[in-house]
Amino acid sequence: MIVGEIKSKVDRLWDTFWSGGISNPLTVMEQISYLLFIKRLDDIHTAREKKAHRLKRDIENPIFSPEQNHLRWSQFKDFDPEKMHFVVMNEVFPFIKKIGNDGSSYAKYMKDAIFMIQKPVLLVEAVDMINDIPMEDRDTKGDLYEYLLSKIASAGVNGQFRTPRHIINMMVELMQIKPDDVICDPACGTGGFLVAAGEYLRKEHPEIFSNQELMHHFNEKMFHGFDFDVTMLRIGCMNMILHGIENPNIQYKDSLSEDSSHEADICTCVLANPPFKGSIDKKAIAKNLLSEVSTSKTELLFLPLMLRLLKTGGRCAVIVPDGVLFGASNAHKDLRKILVDQHKLEAVISMPSGVFKPYAGVSTGILIFTKTNSGGTDKVWYYDMQADGLSLDEKRTELDSTKHECNNLPDIINRYKNLQAEESRTRTDQSFFVPKDEIISNGYDLSINRYKEVVYEEVQYNSPKKILEEVSTLESKIQQGIKELEALLA
Repeated sequence: MIVGEIKSKVDRLWDTFWSGGISNPLTVMEQISYLLFIKRLDDIHTAREKKAHRLKRDIENPIFSPEQNHLRWSQFKDFDPEKMHFVVMNEVFPFIKKIGNDGSSYAKYMKDAIFMIQKPVLLVEAVDMINDIPMEDRDTKGDLYEYLLSKIASAGVNGQFRTPRHIINMMVELMQIKPDDVICDPACGTGGFLVAAGEYLRKEHPEIFSNQELMHHFNEKMFHGFDFDVTMLRIGCMNMILHGIENPNIQYKDSLSEDSSHEADICTCVLANPPFKGSIDKKAIAKNLLSEVSTSKTELLFLPLMLRLLKTGGRCAVIVPDGVLFGASNAHKDLRKILVDQHKLEAVISMPSGVFKPYAGVSTGILIFTKTNSGGTDKVWYYDMQADGLSLDEKRTELDSTKHECNNLPDIINRYKNLQAEESRTRTDQSFFVPKDEIISNGYDLSINRYKEVVYEEVQYNSPKKILEEVSTLESKIQQGIKELEALLA
C-alpha cells in the first residue's frame, strides 16, 4: 500500500496536474502511465546492458540505439526543464508510440495517443516524483498504479466503477488459476482483474518463468480484455505491461453488440465486474444473447455473454447487483434457471453495500459457476460477507484485518477451498449449503435472505404491573424535585 511520503508526493503531483490545466482524472492517469512506461523501457535496457557487460558480448534486443541514448530516462531526467520537455515531447513520446509489433494491443491504442504535459515545470515535477519511487520493487510499482487508479474520480459513468483491489484478489484466489488457463474480462476497464491474475500466477506458479512454452503462453495468449473506452484500454495496456505481461490481447469492442457475437469458446476462466448501466437499445444487442435472455439490462446480458465466451468446463467469478439474484421479471428468472439447470452454479457470496463506496452504495454479490451445458448443480454454497477489512462508510478506512469481525475475506477463501467441511454448517452460520431442489421450489431465487436463518435472542421484560410501579416511582421523584425547586425560588 502506498503510504507516507510516497503517497504525499503522488497527491502533490495529482494537484499539480490540475493546477497545470489537466483536470480530467483519466487524462492525468494516462499521462502518468506514459512516464511510468518510459522509465520501464530504460530499466529494461539497463538490465540488458549489464547482462551484456557481464557476458562480454553485444546487448541482446536493445531498446535504444547508441544514437538514441538521450531518449533514456536515466539521461533526460537530468536535463534542464526546457530541454527535458522538448526531448520528451518531440523525441521520446514519438519513439514509444512506435515500439512493439504493429499488430500488438499496445501499438494499436498508442497510435492516437497525445502527450498533453505542456508545461516544463509540470514534467520535471512528475519525473522527479516517479524517479524517487523504488520502481524495481514489483509490489511498490503495483501499489503505485493501484493508488493512481483509485484517484480516478469519474467512476460511476455508464455504470462503471473501480473494483477494490482486495475484492479482485479474493476472486482470483477463489478461481485458483493454472498456468495453462486462458483468462478473459469482457469489461476490463483498466485491467485490474487481468493484472491480479498475472500476479497470482507469479506467486503460485513461478515455474511459468523457467518454461519457455508456458512463458510464451503467459505473455501472448493467456490474457484477453474487451472494453469500448479507448482511454481505459490505453491505461489497461500500460497497466499490464508495467506488471510484466508483454503482449496482452486487449481489444476495443462492445462485448454485447452484434459485432462481437462471433466471439465464443475463447477462454477457460472469466473474471469480471461488468457495468450495471441499466438498459441499452435492443437493436444493438447481439441476437445470440437475446435468444438466451430477452432483456435490455446489461447486468443480465453479461452473464450469457460470459457463458458464450467460456469453453466447456471453464469457470467464472463475476460481481452482480443483488437484483440479479432475486429479480421477478421473466428475464431474471430465465437467467437464474439457465445457471442452475444447464450449468453448475457453485457459490453465491453476498457482499455488504459499502464495498463499492465512495463510488456507489449498491448491494452486490459474487456468482461462481462452471459452464457444463449439461447441468451439474447439486447444491449451492452461500456466504454472508459482513466485513471486508475496511469501514463500510464513505471513508473506507482500514480496519484490523486479522480479526474475523473486521475482515471475512480470508475465511471465505479458506472455506471455499474446503467445501467438504461446510456440510455440517447450518442456516444460522455465516456460510452454508442450499440444495438445488430448494432453490427451484423458491422460483430460482438466489438471494441469501431467502435461505439464511436469523437467530433472535429472547429478551425478558418486566410485567406491565412492575413497569407501571417504576413509572409511578419516577413520577413521584420528579414531583418532589419540582417542589424543592419552587421552594428555592420563593
